[in-house]
Amino acid sequence: MRADAQRNYDLIVRAAAEAIARDGAYASLEEIARAAGVGSATLHRRFPTRWSLLEAVFRDCVRNLAARAGDLRAEPDALDALTTWLHEVTAYATTTRGLADALLNGPAEENDACAATLVTAGEPLLRRAIDEGSVRPDITMADLMILANGISLAAQPMGAAKAEQLLTLALRGIGSAGRPRPHTAEAPPSPAA
Repeated sequence: MRADAQRNYDLIVRAAAEAIARDGAYASLEEIARAAGVGSATLHRRFPTRWSLLEAVFRDCVRNLAARAGDLRAEPDALDALTTWLHEVTAYATTTRGLADALLNGPAEENDACAATLVTAGEPLLRRAIDEGSVRPDITMADLMILANGISLAAQPMGAAKAEQLLTLALRGIGSAGRPRPHTAEAPPSPAA
């Protein structure tokens, strides 16, 4: 790709990411072109369909999330690293209104490639937490991604704070018996019959 074509591509993807975060997956393509400082024809030449633009935005985020997982491998607490990353994945999917839904209805091979990238990126975080004994050994990264995506879709109308709360609640179930859990009040004893 020529330097000017790459610059236009980057400007369009950046403008699209901002517009999608603000307006959802069906943000105006004309407004995206205007925000990127390119003509409508340039946008459509680079991205002939809405799906191709959504895919570019999503792939960029997937690369960033994968890189973030790599950064978190250096964290001293494996469970904290894993849960931090899962919260970031969930927050992105929740706040990028309509993108997860649009991508679920896109070409299956593209969705599978993005999911595989995230599973591969998160696997070392999970493996380390399992090895440390803070996560049960029967947990898989594929299961955690399904959990994060499901929470993201369910919480989108309520926002990222609700998604974070739900993910925290769900993640308490992945801990191993050897790791102390936050104290919860015990249920009162049942009345004698």
